[in-house]
Amino acid sequence: MASMLNFYGRVVLVTGAGGGLGRTYALAFAERGASVVVNDLGGDMKGVGKGSLAADKVVEEIRRKGGKAVANYDMIQRVHLRGSFMVTRAAWDHMKKQNFGRIIMTSSAAGIYGNFGQANYSAAKLGLLGLSNSLAVEGKKNNIHCNTVAPVAGSRMTQGFLPEDLIEALKPEYVAPLVLWLCHESCEENGSVFEVGAGWIGKLRWERTLGALVRQKNQPMTPEAVKANWTKICDFDNATKPQRIQDSVSTVIEALSKIDSSDGGISANNLSHATSAAPSGLVEAVGYKFPPFSSSYTEVDTIMYALGVGASIKEPKDLKFIYEGNSDFSCLPTFGVILAQKSLGGGGLAEIPGLSVNFTKVLHGEHYLELYKPLPNAGDLKCEAVVADVLDKRSGLVILIDVYSYSGKELICYNQFSVFVMGSGGFGGKRTSDKDKVAVAIPNRPPDAILTDTTSLNQAALYRLSGDWNPLHIDPDFASLAGFDRPILHGLCTFGFSARHVLQQYADRDVLRFKAIKVRFAKPVYPGQTLQTEMWKEGNRIHFQTKVQETGDTVISNAYVDLVPTSDTLAKIPSEGGDLQSNLVFEEIGRRLQDIGQEMVKKVNAVFEWHITKGEKIAAKWTIDLKNGAGKVYQGPAKGSADATFILSDEVFMEVVLGKLDPQKAFFSGRLKARGNIMLSQKLQMILKDYAKI
Repeated sequence: MASMLNFYGRVVLVTGAGGGLGRTYALAFAERGASVVVNDLGGDMKGVGKGSLAADKVVEEIRRKGGKAVANYDMIQRVHLRGSFMVTRAAWDHMKKQNFGRIIMTSSAAGIYGNFGQANYSAAKLGLLGLSNSLAVEGKKNNIHCNTVAPVAGSRMTQGFLPEDLIEALKPEYVAPLVLWLCHESCEENGSVFEVGAGWIGKLRWERTLGALVRQKNQPMTPEAVKANWTKICDFDNATKPQRIQDSVSTVIEALSKIDSSDGGISANNLSHATSAAPSGLVEAVGYKFPPFSSSYTEVDTIMYALGVGASIKEPKDLKFIYEGNSDFSCLPTFGVILAQKSLGGGGLAEIPGLSVNFTKVLHGEHYLELYKPLPNAGDLKCEAVVADVLDKRSGLVILIDVYSYSGKELICYNQFSVFVMGSGGFGGKRTSDKDKVAVAIPNRPPDAILTDTTSLNQAALYRLSGDWNPLHIDPDFASLAGFDRPILHGLCTFGFSARHVLQQYADRDVLRFKAIKVRFAKPVYPGQTLQTEMWKEGNRIHFQTKVQETGDTVISNAYVDLVPTSDTLAKIPSEGGDLQSNLVFEEIGRRLQDIGQEMVKKVNAVFEWHITKGEKIAAKWTIDLKNGAGKVYQGPAKGSADATFILSDEVFMEVVLGKLDPQKAFFSGRLKARGNIMLSQKLQMILKDYAKI
């Protein structure tokens, strides 16, 4: 005869234990030695009201039989899915600590199969099954097992709907033995779902057809191909029985290898008969404008941000960022990202037409910020955001989102978010874009300077007050579900620390010196870790990378900060035309061509000579060589012949660069003179527009 299962020394919490199944579970566990927490709100069958009587009666019944029980009435949570989640979260760490736990989720046939008029109830009940399956995977290593039961039993909810004799045959007592067995320490069942009622128990599992491969190499995948294979897709003969997510993924990978085994490349997943370079949806996505939004902030917000990125009273010079009474009180330049981040919040990505974004796969891959004037300490800015481009990185999709922030009609700052969507690439789209603010590799030599800062354990909790409310950075359970040991620091918080280090090392914290920053996010940071920023100075560009000192991991790579030249630097401009504004623009173009020169040479393939006048005389000559080598800009006439030469005043040049004057209008009005191949000016205009913002 098999030994009797007992639960001596175990504590069992039963929710909804004032009646029905919950009461039966509580009595059964107590009868076999468990100490039982009887939880029930005491509401009616509709969940209305509250009282202690229901739980107290069950506790009294258990104690009368010699068992141990206490009542609890505190669980005021939404029932079903959220209630189960909250209770499990409260118990989870205790179970992990003792390396033991058993969890039973109660689903229903309505959740598994659906039922007329019960959409909300069915959704919640099937949600419990998904929660149970994930907890089974998560808890297995800590001897925490989670299973689901879908009972058919008489209760208050079935009274009046089912005949009395049927309710009697479906007593909760015919369900409880399954629950007790699944909760016993000797039971190894995990991640399963059972139907149970009237003394019958059955285990459910998924079944999947063998399916059909409806895409061929170098051929589009079309709805017509799906229709033609529909019978095969739905044929359950020789069906398989997947049990893990890996079974699902491996099937898709196997199908991909079959497609890839024939000659040629894998085609894009197009829905039309004609193959195109990219899905038709991208045509809608590129150029999509998000609804304009406002970003209002006060001095309190700028101070909160500065504290969030590590400014501290430990550094007396940091007081200018955290004390509004300081004579040099200033807003940190990287606060500009806070102004723009609303474009990605509130499900903004989901509104982009032609794209279906899985938010669990979204990463902030890179970021670029440029200021056109220092940020005011408080303000109300209007922001406009647009999808600049969509790129196919094969392993994922990159969405470039440009955000422009204005004070009135004046452009104050510009952000570019590079949003990486994992697993959404391979659609045959382009891999690069001239609209992408590219990251730049660090110099191949030891760093010129290194600064470190230890983040606080509360760093993420503090930074999130600036507007990034993602629970990944504060909720341990959410972080665990995302695959992290604990909540991680915001990438843009590390971004702010790094920029502050550069400003401290090379600009004496002068916000007027800040021009632009570009970073690539590489790995996460945990609050409490030490950030080490390694810097290389090359002219007015400071290259940097940021590491976690404790692990040596690089968390920000291929990054740089551009600084505005100091007055000493400006004084070194040659006396010939030394007071010309155009000199700064040409220097800026030359510096930026260091990054994109080879690309521009391929696109333009021409040499341009500029004669800048002041009064009636030529004050300076500049050459932009986009034909030879990697491209360069230098003061003086072209070394060889120029393909096109332009003569105009310093004032007209600046009007053209700033977009205040159309070059064609300047030409026809005589304010701009040209000789040579003037049609090349169209290509030149692209350079001036995109790379000469100062």
